[in-house]
Amino acid sequence: MFYCREEELRTMNNRYKKGRFECVVIYGRRRVGKTALINEFCKGKPTVYFSALNASSQENLEALSKAIYTCQNSDSTSAPTYRSYEDALEAITGMAMEKRLVFVIDEYPYLAKAEKSISSRLQHIIDHSWQDSRIYLILCGSSMSFMEYQVLGYESPLYGRRTAQFKIQALTYREITEFHRELKAADQALLYGVTGGIPHYINKLDVESNLDEALLDNLFSTSSYLFEEPENLLKQELREPAIYNSVISAIAAGASHSNEISTKVGLESGVCAKYLKVLLDLGILKKETPITEKSGKKTIYVIDDNFFRFWYRFVPRNMSVISAGRMRLVYEQAVKHFYPDYMGLVFEKMCQEYLLRYAKDLPILLSNVGQWWGTDSKTRKEVQIDIVGVPVDGNEYLIGSCKYRNEKIGIEELELLRRYAAVFRQNGIFHYYIFSKGGFTPALLEAEMQGEVTLLTLEDLYR
Repeated sequence: MFYCREEELRTMNNRYKKGRFECVVIYGRRRVGKTALINEFCKGKPTVYFSALNASSQENLEALSKAIYTCQNSDSTSAPTYRSYEDALEAITGMAMEKRLVFVIDEYPYLAKAEKSISSRLQHIIDHSWQDSRIYLILCGSSMSFMEYQVLGYESPLYGRRTAQFKIQALTYREITEFHRELKAADQALLYGVTGGIPHYINKLDVESNLDEALLDNLFSTSSYLFEEPENLLKQELREPAIYNSVISAIAAGASHSNEISTKVGLESGVCAKYLKVLLDLGILKKETPITEKSGKKTIYVIDDNFFRFWYRFVPRNMSVISAGRMRLVYEQAVKHFYPDYMGLVFEKMCQEYLLRYAKDLPILLSNVGQWWGTDSKTRKEVQIDIVGVPVDGNEYLIGSCKYRNEKIGIEELELLRRYAAVFRQNGIFHYYIFSKGGFTPALLEAEMQGEVTLLTLEDLYR
């Protein structure tokens, strides 16, 4: 099934209908659905689909030759190999004289690594032959740093040749409801908290009716695909997976500043910074700084990929039980009991996403939403605000709290928000929002009636 990429698909098809040369760059982290989007776009269109190999230049030339030959001879099981990449690309040119042709190079970084001159060769043939042709070229890659610097970047031979680019992001918490409409809000939220909106992981989790059963069968089992996914991804992408595993484990255990991480892993800070940068480029980690402030001493590292965060939180500490095949006996106490704590950060992200994408009738026009933390000069204590909505212009701010607990939230939470807001800005105008999974006490509901605060439940985020 194809879900949730309708806008990208519509744009790609509109460009196809124009009949002009296109060079479309599609990139994003692994498993996010790039290939599914391309396959859906290519349906019913004459296509040369070449998926590059993490192999030698000659092996890639053979694979490209087969892709070209298969497009012309769909029943053939063997294909002659072109003498050079120039000959293969010229064959593409000839095919496009007869019809509109889609030419896909999937995993383009593999090809560029194997054949160093391929970007220059493509640049040359685009400039001298394809610019006035009907070729619809798609370059796709999972290495985001490579695609951004070596394909889209100013110093790339291909700079200026693209006609469109799509950075494919994970699905939002609302978009993933398309996969399992029957699930209730709490299970939808947990599904998002486990998969991070990655379609491949949602499909592999294979939820039928019970999310707990799906997790036990398809993640907390040594025979399952998802059980080994983080390790396999690190091995596939990186030369020293063990060190990267240690870095992620340190952050999952609570280390957040670069010096804390390097100390826990046992690396010099400069060396550790290089590993952190690679994980940032892969989208596994992200840097966070208090919103409205510049990167500096307050900057921390967090696991941005929900699946990695979930896996590193619950799998390593239960590895012995999982290996013994006894996870069902301890699942409630060892995993499910901690879901409210684990889902706290996930719920914050959902609430931020709600305000930026889905909320209507907000009191101010927001330019950004994020966390803020700092020190209260009066009490000398650290203050953290779950949500600060920054206006496009002016001195009005949205100040919010997110509580993923089953109990109802009381009026004291609003009073706490008011104190924290005064630490954040002395002279700001504030609009207060409280998000709660478990609902609100009568006193807080009365405060909403008086216009002092806006209250939203987990179910409200899905309406």
